[in-house]
Amino acid sequence: MTRADYERAAQFILAHTQHKPTVGLILGSGLNPLADEIAQADVIPYHDIPGFPVSTVQGHTGELVIGKLGNQFVMAMRGRAHYYEGYSMQRVTLPIRAMRAAGVQTLIVTNAAGGVNVNYRAGDLMLIVDHINLVGMTGANPLRGPNDDSLGTRFPDMTDAYDPALRDLARSVAKESQIELHEGVYMMLAGPSFESPADVRFIRMIGADAVGMSTVSEVIVARHGGMRVLGLSLISNSLAHSHDKVSHEEVLAAGKTAVPKLASIVKGVLARF
Repeated sequence: MTRADYERAAQFILAHTQHKPTVGLILGSGLNPLADEIAQADVIPYHDIPGFPVSTVQGHTGELVIGKLGNQFVMAMRGRAHYYEGYSMQRVTLPIRAMRAAGVQTLIVTNAAGGVNVNYRAGDLMLIVDHINLVGMTGANPLRGPNDDSLGTRFPDMTDAYDPALRDLARSVAKESQIELHEGVYMMLAGPSFESPADVRFIRMIGADAVGMSTVSEVIVARHGGMRVLGLSLISNSLAHSHDKVSHEEVLAAGKTAVPKLASIVKGVLARF
């Protein structure tokens, strides 16, 4: 993928909306209903946008919703494509590049994740303070290949991948709204198979609090492009306590119960920008 691909997608998006959003929002599994709260919305199906990857997963509608949320104009992805669907990392992250080319400066990324921390329960929310890029460590980094210096530096720093000031805003909003907000480290695996009990023990041992199959590659590309990032995980199931088999339906059901809490935090953060 090249800069021309990103700009082609961005130009198509801007030609099909009346708005000029500066905030991007990615809605993970079961979290699509948050997009229903966007006012003055222009809706663009992914399959219409040049180069956009189209998700094949239940719970990922595949629409770009552009409008007003929490006093800010946002570009919200109602669902995402994943590496395990057969797309390259560069294709998975094309929407982030397109957002940046369209003028988006801040990215709020959400996901449904399995809770590895023993204090987490299904339906909890976690503020992402750091990540473990296990997929990238084994070679599948979205920045692999020749670097376009006009997009970002060859070796972007990930020390504060999740913006400290945005994290402070999220903490403040959660406290005022009396919403319990855990803080922890998110790990990305390739998927699509769920984690084995041995996987979970290993993941906990190396310092992760929650695990999923997305987000980290998107954050890396966002930071490469100079975007500020806020990350929130919905804990869809407790891998630390449950011995039942995990299902995608369970993930979607947990999303429905957590959307009001997540919406309160996202809208509260947007209102304080």
